[in-house]
Amino acid sequence: MKKSSFVAMILGTIGGIFFALGMCMALIPEWNAFQPGVVMGVIGAVILLIMVLVWRKMENKNPIHLSGKTIGTVLLGIIGALTLGIGMCLTMVWSNMIAGIVIGLVGIILLLCLIPLTKGFKEQ
Repeated sequence: MKKSSFVAMILGTIGGIFFALGMCMALIPEWNAFQPGVVMGVIGAVILLIMVLVWRKMENKNPIHLSGKTIGTVLLGIIGALTLGIGMCLTMVWSNMIAGIVIGLVGIILLLCLIPLTKGFKEQ
């Protein structure tokens, strides 16, 4: 295992735990920890951002250039993930099976659109 992969794995694990615990603290009303949860979630997100920057530096990769395509790809990923999550919530939490399945499928299709957008099409 390369040193950069190990560092990314450790920082990703720490950031993911902070982010997930923060979201649980903020979103589970029985815990009564909304504000500390938001703070912990932000700390996790910052650690994950630092992880990306450190990994790219250790791999000698160029910094990420913000372009219209990059911003559009990120927005499509966010919208696709949220749409899939809303579909899952409709199905599992609110017992609205048909709408949940339809909205979840739309989210899956949006996420699948990321593959040709990022990888492109190759001629055979």
